[in-house]
Amino acid sequence: MKRRVESGRTLLVDGPASVEVVSGKAEAFGFMLSSAEKIVVREGKRLPFAVEKTATFNILLGENASIEEVEENTIPPSWRKAWEELLSYRTKPVTAMILGAVDSGKTSFCTYLINELLHAKQKVAVLDGDMGQSDIGPPCTIAYAFAKKPVTDLFDLKAENAYFVGVTSPSKTVDKVIEGLASLGKEVLSDRPDFVVVNTDGWVEGEEAVSYKVKLVEHLNPNIVFCIQQREELAPILNALENFRKMIVDSPSAIRHRSREKRKSLRELGYVKYLRNAKVRSLPLNWLQIEENELIGMGAKRGSAENTRKIYELLGMKPLRFTELRDRVCVVIGKNRWIDTENIRKVEKFTKKNVVIIRKGEEQGLLVSLHDAERHFLGIGVLREIDYMRNAMKVYTPVSEEVSVVAIGRVKIDKDLREITPFADEDEQNFTTFKS
Repeated sequence: MKRRVESGRTLLVDGPASVEVVSGKAEAFGFMLSSAEKIVVREGKRLPFAVEKTATFNILLGENASIEEVEENTIPPSWRKAWEELLSYRTKPVTAMILGAVDSGKTSFCTYLINELLHAKQKVAVLDGDMGQSDIGPPCTIAYAFAKKPVTDLFDLKAENAYFVGVTSPSKTVDKVIEGLASLGKEVLSDRPDFVVVNTDGWVEGEEAVSYKVKLVEHLNPNIVFCIQQREELAPILNALENFRKMIVDSPSAIRHRSREKRKSLRELGYVKYLRNAKVRSLPLNWLQIEENELIGMGAKRGSAENTRKIYELLGMKPLRFTELRDRVCVVIGKNRWIDTENIRKVEKFTKKNVVIIRKGEEQGLLVSLHDAERHFLGIGVLREIDYMRNAMKVYTPVSEEVSVVAIGRVKIDKDLREITPFADEDEQNFTTFKS
């Protein structure tokens, strides 16, 4: 499809789509489109092509894609003021953090700032702290990259390193998110960038969210915090950040609001990208450090032999695996095995902890991250099986290097790389005891 757009107007393209400028002049988030250059718009994403000189576009639309033409440039004037504010800093490096609600335009604003800073010949790093809508690293991770040239989508940047969080929302793992961002932040600064642009997740409403965002800002200590407001949703955070330099910027008028299902689909594109060329690897458990996982208890020590024998006696059976965590006892049994409810109560009374019965196979599909001996991030994988007889873990992953550490997340992926709910509803924090 060919589309002619007059100077001063903007063409909005909702993906999946491919856009090529045949003639004229247009830009997207500060990225100047050259003739015959194809730009891919991912499914679930919207890209505004602002026409500076009457342009002809060649557009290929995928399923459910669409285009719309509007009169004005959809980039708010406050975005240019924000960029000029950044350039006014004379002491480098400069760290800028972006706060905003879900679908407020944070990633688009980051892309714009990065492109404009690159045009000004600055060395720019971007730290992506939105694990639920990761653009730079795999889903469920925090990651960073150095932008070498302007882009229309941060998804096209290559991650330098990543920190696995293992969930899609920070609400139940605040400390881990802060630790990850602070750790990667120090790593980024060691490479002496001129500017570091920090994107964050969209959890901003409620006392817990405000407390989390304030802690995040305090740990990263940015030079300036850009707050994208649509109404007054950031007011509590703004009031709490009285000791930091802040600047309010506008949300774009043509922002696209995505459904929960659409956000899930975007994550699934990330799984496809980072699991390309994957195969099943068998990793001996004796060679691995498995980081604590509450769902299957693989990272815990078994305790004394005497204590273990007593618990087996109370259970009335020898399970495939027994591990004792800080607040619960995990017992893994075969798919068709059964434990009497009274025996479970006896173990709970003896250990003074809740007993969680897990059937073999429940672990299938859990997202994991793989690390080397120095705990450098190697990539992600999908847990296919824990073979208790051979004491091995089977993981579907493209990682070929030697693995020393495996961190197990809470997100489940099926064999088609579709995200499914692990064990219980994703919002439910109480773990179910599995019984026949």
